[in-house]
Amino acid sequence: MHRPAFVLASALGVQLALACAGSADAQPGGAKALRLGFPVAENGFDPQAVYDAYSARVCDAIFDPLYTYDYLARPARLVPNTADGLPAIGDGGRTFTIRVRRGVHFAPHPAFGDAKRELTAEDYVFSIKRILDPAVRSYYLYIFENRLAGLGPVLAQARKAGRLDYDAPIEGLKALDRYTLQIRFTEPFYGFHHWLTTTAFAAVAREVVKAKGDAAGRVMEDPVGTGPYRLAEWRRSQRIVLEANPSYRDVRFPKPADAADADLAPLAGRRLPLAPRIEIAIVEEAQPRLLAFRRGELDYVDVPSSLAETVLDGATLKPDLARAGVRLLRQVEPSLAFTFFNMEDPVVGGYTPDKVALRRAITMANDRRAAVRILTNGQAELATQMIPPPVPGHAAALAIRDPYDPAGARALLDRFGYRDRDGDGFRELPDGRPLVLRKGMTPVAADRAASELWTRNLAAVGLRTEFVVQKWPELNKMSEAGQLMIWNLAWIANIPDADAFYSTLYSRNIGTSNDARLALREYDEAYERMRSLPEGPERQATYKRMNDLVVGYAPWILETYSYQNRLVQPWLRGVRLHPFLQAPWAYYDVNRP
Repeated sequence: MHRPAFVLASALGVQLALACAGSADAQPGGAKALRLGFPVAENGFDPQAVYDAYSARVCDAIFDPLYTYDYLARPARLVPNTADGLPAIGDGGRTFTIRVRRGVHFAPHPAFGDAKRELTAEDYVFSIKRILDPAVRSYYLYIFENRLAGLGPVLAQARKAGRLDYDAPIEGLKALDRYTLQIRFTEPFYGFHHWLTTTAFAAVAREVVKAKGDAAGRVMEDPVGTGPYRLAEWRRSQRIVLEANPSYRDVRFPKPADAADADLAPLAGRRLPLAPRIEIAIVEEAQPRLLAFRRGELDYVDVPSSLAETVLDGATLKPDLARAGVRLLRQVEPSLAFTFFNMEDPVVGGYTPDKVALRRAITMANDRRAAVRILTNGQAELATQMIPPPVPGHAAALAIRDPYDPAGARALLDRFGYRDRDGDGFRELPDGRPLVLRKGMTPVAADRAASELWTRNLAAVGLRTEFVVQKWPELNKMSEAGQLMIWNLAWIANIPDADAFYSTLYSRNIGTSNDARLALREYDEAYERMRSLPEGPERQATYKRMNDLVVGYAPWILETYSYQNRLVQPWLRGVRLHPFLQAPWAYYDVNRP
């Protein structure tokens, strides 16, 4: 699971980025090169260490997890990737035994003597240990802490030392032989197999980390994997070039089984990757990305909601694009946009009734319907619960009513002593000190518009807002360090499991995914109970409990579920939107005129 990121670039910066990409005919791969634009600069290419969606997409093209999803099956269906079959799950959901496919190789690298090297079960043991290493600071440690058999003393020693001893045995994580991996938990872990599809569980070679790792053991600049592509060129924050991995195993485009995919029949049986080269330009502003697509410089583009009205009539393409052969692919993303309050902040944080009342009043003042109309051009739905619609567990029974009620917000603030004492139109704290809400904001045009709407909404109930303006990476660092009072984020899931969302308020994730820094015993207990339950009425009841706690204590404002609208050039084939495969570029076939 990753958070999308959005930052600003000047028009000159956009022109330079596209110039760096060069013309299709001037580059190796020519008309077959897949060309796309990222709206945010990458942070590196270490699958256990990346934290944003775009860096993870590059990692997904270079590295291999054990499992993936059938590219064409809907609903999502788990299939082996580098595993030789589905996991054998025993001991009531506690033990996962996985066979690794023979004959899979890492791309040649100096760490292997410039040769390729076969993937083994030990590579997955090592890669999972990197998640456990406090020096790497992976987001995904919480998946194993207090659950992986034998981890406790090893993790305690690692925290004391500042890094993990990779040679220390862990009872629940071992290679039984060269090709057999076993992972054992102390309690049932229904849904764990879905985590084995994610970027963080991709195989990294120990030799490469030893040769190229930084002081924390991260390898952000020299990725070496077993996936369909390898890194060919990288100009930080400008240009990323991937080329087909010559050591990639024999994987074929699937045969379509659904009539809706009949147009893909000519691709069936072709060896992946179909595009021998991928050229990625960092084009941070949405308007220039869309213009580059219209000029044929990008093969596809995901249309931000702020520009939807320029290319869409509701849910259909405008006639000029349709006449040009452009295709629209559209789906509700498995994502949740939310605004969080720092529960450790002296103004908006805390669990006492007056602090809860302040956060709930801010929530009641927030006009989400206006935000959908004005900010997303209707390309979103109001969030009704923590789980978005594509993720199993989303249910009408969990829906909360729209909390928008400015009159109720004013009454609640009055009741708890937040009053305007000096007559300037803005309320003070109950003790008379100034009350100023400080919210993170990027300098992107869309964020400026959102900040204007937020300011109007809050001023209508007598609350003053100031903004901390930084680029997204800096705000992200501040958020992880607990230095932001209020900020808005979005989480997008890469697995069909509600854990991907409910984990973001688990107290053990403070400093990583728990930006609200919520530390609520009742929530933690419900979350831990949920993880050990199969999907069904009992698990659904724990979802309701967690949703009720979020509404009651208001660490978040649940905002929206977004629509993904992708424009695809007529010469690009093989593209399908998948709810959990974010960048299946190996399936894309480019035949640029």
